[in-house]
Amino acid sequence: MSDECFGVPRLAAIQDRLDPVRDDLDVYVRIAVEEFGAREVLDIGCGTGVFALLLADRGVGVVGVEPARASLDVARGKPGGGRVRWIHGDATTLPPLRVDLATMTANVAQAITDPRDWAATLRGAHAALRPGGRLVFETRDPARRAWEEWTREASYRVTRIPRGGAVESVESWVEVLDVSEPLVTFRWTYVFASDGRTLTSDSTLRFRERQQIETDLAARGYALEDVREAPDRPGRELVFVARRP
Repeated sequence: MSDECFGVPRLAAIQDRLDPVRDDLDVYVRIAVEEFGAREVLDIGCGTGVFALLLADRGVGVVGVEPARASLDVARGKPGGGRVRWIHGDATTLPPLRVDLATMTANVAQAITDPRDWAATLRGAHAALRPGGRLVFETRDPARRAWEEWTREASYRVTRIPRGGAVESVESWVEVLDVSEPLVTFRWTYVFASDGRTLTSDSTLRFRERQQIETDLAARGYALEDVREAPDRPGRELVFVARRP
């Protein structure tokens, strides 16, 4: 199931405003376009389409798959949205594809918490790749215990969001609800000044060890090519590059 912040229309509509700086995606654009010269890309968990549209702007053919319909509606409605093939669903229910690259950016890989769903996602991405195509995704290093920094004090902010002819002020913050390693559950809270409404979005991430990921990839038929540090979070996050032989 999708987190509420992606599935509830009121929250999906403001996600890009709440997270406006996506420098982390520049890394994936370089990997797709400059490093691998991908012409067709599958963006798994595409959300509101930010990465998919960055690729489309560079002439790349993109398929964006997303289980949260509200986020997909936002993506479709953006300028240039017609250049991307949007699919409501996930990597386990894809139509026949032959892409050069499949990606899972941000929290997507970790948000697939059930081992059976994770295995099915890896199989689905594998089937969508042409021989020689690659899967690229990121995951946080569990040893760094990133969740210890997810507090209201560290995350609280007020975002001013244009809404029609007015401006909506939205308070937001995150708090950890439970740590049962490798699973961490946390809650984002959003308070809308215009009507005082409070919405919450609970999420759970799985913090997989590197060796477990390597084992999972091998079991699903991938050849691991590289494990590199995420340039925007060195020492905190790893980027896996795996190839379909």
